[in-house]
Amino acid sequence: MKHRILIIFFTIVAATNANAQFTHVGEFGFTLGAAQYFGDLNHNANFNTPKIALGGYYLKQFTPYLGMRVSAHFIQVGYSDSYSKNDFQEQRNLSFKSNIWELAVHGDFNFFKFVPGDPHHSFTPFITLGVGVFKFNPYTDLDGRKVYLQPLGTEGQNIGYKGLDGKVRKPYSTVAMCFPIGMGVKYNMSNGINFFFQIVQRLTTTDYLDDVSTTYIGLTAPNGTPNFPPGSDAAKLQDRSNGQVFQANQQRGWSKQKDQYLVAEIGLSFNLSSSYQCPRGD
Repeated sequence: MKHRILIIFFTIVAATNANAQFTHVGEFGFTLGAAQYFGDLNHNANFNTPKIALGGYYLKQFTPYLGMRVSAHFIQVGYSDSYSKNDFQEQRNLSFKSNIWELAVHGDFNFFKFVPGDPHHSFTPFITLGVGVFKFNPYTDLDGRKVYLQPLGTEGQNIGYKGLDGKVRKPYSTVAMCFPIGMGVKYNMSNGINFFFQIVQRLTTTDYLDDVSTTYIGLTAPNGTPNFPPGSDAAKLQDRSNGQVFQANQQRGWSKQKDQYLVAEIGLSFNLSSSYQCPRGD
């Protein structure tokens, strides 16, 4: 009798374990992709200068549909007026590059129930919304040298220049906020590993990712005083025009629209799981 009871007990335990699964409590992953800048030099949203983007993240999964992600990225962006067929941009002849270091928090929403290890719930499209902070520092090439633009005050920030709007121009910060918004798809390859693809646009709070925002100030003030030290990097880089010297208060950028950047990336993530439990019904 005792032997029969033990056999029944172990049969129940074995059957329970056979139908059990890990609870998906989170994951961490790594991404590789391409980034594209949009702003005063690329106002037509061309996708012609993709640059490297590397990332890593940790995701806390609250339900099979909802999670919160903390991500970190290294991103490169850049653009040049030489890519444009617009007459104004060809004459303006500005260019920049920048490395971006980004830290953000996202809320992820899965459209389908996502349960690693369950073949019926191994795929889902998702959307992501977040807020973050990023560090940038635009530079350009001048006479074979890398020259950082923010310290030069190319739009008069270092001399307190006052534009036609009456506002005094101050040096801009190289730290700004971003608001990632995007979508992607995720596929569970095994209990432990997922593959995903996502495209995420970053809206930002700065118009100086490219060091271009407002108007030219000219080489000299109305009283003849130089706005920039003659022959300095600032004097050369505030106006790099081809065949035309822009005068004070002529358009250099468009300050009413902030700069943006987009990242398209693929990634692998590794699931973090708690102890076994019986799967819940749909």
